[in-house]
Amino acid sequence: MSKNFVEELRWRGMIHDIMPGTEEQLQKEVTSGYIGFDPTADSLHIGHLAQIMSLVQFQRSGHKPFALVGGATGMVGDPSGKSAERNLLSEDILRYNESCIKAQLEKFLDFSSGANSAEMVNNYDWFKNFTFLEFIRDVGKHITVNYMMAKDSVHKRLDTGLSFTEFTYQLVQGYDFYWLFKNKNCKLQMGGSDQWGNIVTGTELIRRKEDGEAFALTTQLIKKADGSKFGKTEGGNIWLDPKRTSPYKFYQYWLNVSDEDASNFIKIFTIRNREEVESLIAEHSTAPHARKLQLELAKDISIRVHSQEDYEGAVKASNILFGNSVAEDLQRLDEETLLSVFEGVPQTSINKSALEGSATITDLLSEVTEGKIFSSKGEARKMIHGGGVSINKSKVIDPNQKLNFTLLLDRYLIVQKGKKNYYLIIVND
Repeated sequence: MSKNFVEELRWRGMIHDIMPGTEEQLQKEVTSGYIGFDPTADSLHIGHLAQIMSLVQFQRSGHKPFALVGGATGMVGDPSGKSAERNLLSEDILRYNESCIKAQLEKFLDFSSGANSAEMVNNYDWFKNFTFLEFIRDVGKHITVNYMMAKDSVHKRLDTGLSFTEFTYQLVQGYDFYWLFKNKNCKLQMGGSDQWGNIVTGTELIRRKEDGEAFALTTQLIKKADGSKFGKTEGGNIWLDPKRTSPYKFYQYWLNVSDEDASNFIKIFTIRNREEVESLIAEHSTAPHARKLQLELAKDISIRVHSQEDYEGAVKASNILFGNSVAEDLQRLDEETLLSVFEGVPQTSINKSALEGSATITDLLSEVTEGKIFSSKGEARKMIHGGGVSINKSKVIDPNQKLNFTLLLDRYLIVQKGKKNYYLIIVND
C-alpha cells in the first residue's frame, strides 16, 4: 500500500468510529470500499465534501473506491438525522441526478481503467426487479426487529412517528453492502457518523447470510467552531453546481471561514500532506491578518470543484470590493456574479429617461437618485474635486461631465464614494 488510509484520516481529524480489524484489513490487501450518496438533488453540496474526500484519500492510499448513488433508497428516504419523511422522486429524475453527481465526482476521483479505478453504482439496478416477498424472505429473516429497534435513527423518531418505509431503510442499505460484498468483493463501507447504525446492519447481514467479514468506518460530522452548521448559510446550501452557487459565492464562503475552522478545513478538504499543512498553519499564525490559510483553502477547493479560470474570476470579483480592481474587471462580470458581489450594498432604481435627461454626473449623483448617494449637488461636487468618486471603477474628475458611462450589462452603474462605500444604480427601461 502506498500509505496507511486510517492513519491519513486520523491525523486529519476525520475518524469518528472504526470497526475492529478495519485498519488491519486495509494494510493486508487492496480493498474495495464504498460511500453512498443521496440522488435527490442534481448536485452535491459542500456537506458531501468530507465523504468525497474520504474516497479521494481511500483511492490515493491504493484502494478501490465505489460511489453508490441511491436510486432505490432515494425513492424511500433515510430517517438518519431527519425529523420528517422526505419527498419521493421518480426514476427519470433520479437517473438525471445520478449523471450530474457522477460528473461532479469525476473532478475528485479517477474513474479511468486500473486496479483501483473508481466505479459508480446505482442500487436501483439490483432492487428494481427484487419483489417484496423475495426481500422479506432473503433479507428480512436475517435481521430481528429487536436489532432494528435498537438503532438511534429509529429511537429518535418513535415519538414523532416513523413510517414502515423508513423503518426498513436500514435493511435496504444493509442489502446494498451485501450486494457489493458478493458481486464486487467490497469489504468496507464508509459514511458520516450518523450512518453507523445502517452500516453495521450491512456487516451483520453479510455475516449472517455469507458467513463473511466486512468492515465499517465513519467520519466526524463537520461542525464550525462557533457551533453553527457547516455548509449552511442564510441562503441555504453551498452547492458544487455553479448554476446553484456561483464560483464567486463558493470562493467567498471558504475565504470567510474563521481561523480555527480554516486550520481544520485545510486538513479535511485538501490533499496537501501533513508537512505542507503544518507549515501553512505556522505561517498563518505569524500573521493572521493576511488570512493565508483562508486564501489557500479557498483557492484549492475552488479550482478542484470549478476550474482555474473560475477561481481567477472569483478573485477578480472579490478584488472589486476589497482590492485594486480596474474597470475591465467589472465589465467582465456576468449578471449573477455582479449582483453577488454587490449584494447588501445600497441600491436605487431610476428610469432610463431620467438618466438620459440628467445634465451632468453631479445631477445623477444627487437629484436623479433622490439624495440617496449625495444629499446635495454641493456635496457631490466637493467629493468629485477631491478625487473620491468613481463610476464603474473609472474616477470622475469633472463634476460637470456629461454622462458617457456604458451601462454594465445594459442596466447597471456602480458608484464608489470614498474607499469603501458602494452604490448600485439599477436603470430600468
